Amino acid sequence: MRRRVWSSAVVLTLFAVLVPEVSAQAAGARRAEPLPLERLFDNTAVSDDARPGEGNFDGSGASLSAQDLAAAGWTPGHPLTVQGARLTWPKRRPGLPNNVVAAGQDVRVRGRGDALAFLAAGTSGTAAGGPGTVFYADGSRSAYHLAAPDWRTGPLATKAVALPHVNTPDGQLAGRPRLYVMTVPVLAGRTVTAVRLPNDRGLHVFAVAVRPAATGWTGSWATATGGYPTVGPWTDRTLRLVVHTSVGGPRVRLRFDNTFAAAPVRLGGATVAVQAAGAAARGTPVRVTFKGAAGVEIPAGTQAYSDPLSFTVPQDTNLLVSFHLPGTVPAAPVHRLAHQRSYVSAPGDHTADSDASGYPTVLTSWPLLTGVDVGGGPGSVVLLGDSITDGDKSTVDANRRWPNVLATRLLGQSVVPRYGVLNQGISGNRVVSDRYPGDGVSTDTAGVSALYRFDRDVLAQTSARTAVVFEGVNDVRWGTTAEQVIAGLREIAERGHARGLRMLAATILPCEGEARCTAPVDAERIKVNQWIRSGAGFDGVLDFDAVVRDPARPSRMLAAYDSGDHLHPGDAGLAAMARSVDLRALVP
Repeated sequence: MRRRVWSSAVVLTLFAVLVPEVSAQAAGARRAEPLPLERLFDNTAVSDDARPGEGNFDGSGASLSAQDLAAAGWTPGHPLTVQGARLTWPKRRPGLPNNVVAAGQDVRVRGRGDALAFLAAGTSGTAAGGPGTVFYADGSRSAYHLAAPDWRTGPLATKAVALPHVNTPDGQLAGRPRLYVMTVPVLAGRTVTAVRLPNDRGLHVFAVAVRPAATGWTGSWATATGGYPTVGPWTDRTLRLVVHTSVGGPRVRLRFDNTFAAAPVRLGGATVAVQAAGAAARGTPVRVTFKGAAGVEIPAGTQAYSDPLSFTVPQDTNLLVSFHLPGTVPAAPVHRLAHQRSYVSAPGDHTADSDASGYPTVLTSWPLLTGVDVGGGPGSVVLLGDSITDGDKSTVDANRRWPNVLATRLLGQSVVPRYGVLNQGISGNRVVSDRYPGDGVSTDTAGVSALYRFDRDVLAQTSARTAVVFEGVNDVRWGTTAEQVIAGLREIAERGHARGLRMLAATILPCEGEARCTAPVDAERIKVNQWIRSGAGFDGVLDFDAVVRDPARPSRMLAAYDSGDHLHPGDAGLAAMARSVDLRALVP
């Protein structure tokens, strides 16, 4: 069954309507002073498996299992970083209130950043939420709208964590109860002091925090998680991943994501180095820390940032990021199509090795590591795409994807800022439907839909300034109508604009000659491209279709640009696309 594409009312669409500033005195009757969220807890969502009757999350006696949460690494008081927001799982034992039923309460929360994050879920069978208000230290306020998916029926593709059971007074039921992290924008440069929750008793809030802006950082390299396949299994192994920087800087920090996972993963230690050749480092790899510790445990569905490290990151250069996995890892979040050889060690911690002898095995994917940030810089351009952005059919180990060529162009000029370029392409990805369902071990690593991954893969990226959306060919090749693709693209543009991003769209390339690229499919492609070129929704257009098509047969790619499969450009076509970009269009 084809998923219906919702517009701005889609369950996971989270936007804020910024309203004119008004004085606090003009808000009407004086309300009680805001309280910390934990002072307002009035619902018990978690029970011990031995005492399931102590929980009543949904009003019908059902609750989350404390044992399942602990197995996922979600223990009381444990910090949880999701989409760059630092939240904390409530420090309450099972059977005690640990969340707030939203009824318009004013919650004390303080900070300055780019978004407000909620750890929440609905319990009414549909998305729960509604309008709320953010209050600032200068007396101004802004409105937001929050929609939290249901804990039993919401999409698995966007959940932070899903558990294997539901506790009830009559026993444990198999199921996939889930919790979500959602963000809404706040006014830039102002200090948040409180948030008024929506008035919907189906909405339960476990934590709320201001997501700090990535001030002083620029994303230099990033990749998107496409699925959760079996790996190895790796036991006491070190992975040495080769990644290519766009911009450089005097400091570095690394980001690891345990997206889609059901269990925590332990990193015993990690280092960074400049690549000499293969798995060999130029000099001694430098150790990174995590809140001062050598390693870190990353709970299911969360992420970990390394501490800032004084380390000169060269621009346009291969780095080696090495991390030791001391336990057994049978499955992992992965970006499958790296088009870059990385390495797996023999048993032991080889993170500090300079030579390549300890790394006998080649790896062609990027597990766990999702970002490399550098100090300073003007911010980043995020490229949301499918296999063409991912670099499918480009030369392995040569960094000839069109995002790499674009990054090199930016580095070689001084007309516009030299932005970092973040490649968020996933081979096989679609705008409006999922390939990977977002939960469980799967051989499909083509990701959840662009609609569902937009918050994580674009909005949460380090210092994102502009986003380019270059997707749709996989949708129309597999039967999605042009109208559905257009609705999905329009929604993505709206959500990006709500966060202050400049939003650009790229036209879909011709693919006649590929098995699924029939004449009816091409007609749908043309309709989508006509809409993109109309300028409706986006701030600008990258007309890649016009760049690579054969003028004598516009439904087919020019032979000089075709990799040979008629769907993906080769190195020459990818370079032509990148060279066609007006760099001024990237500037917000």
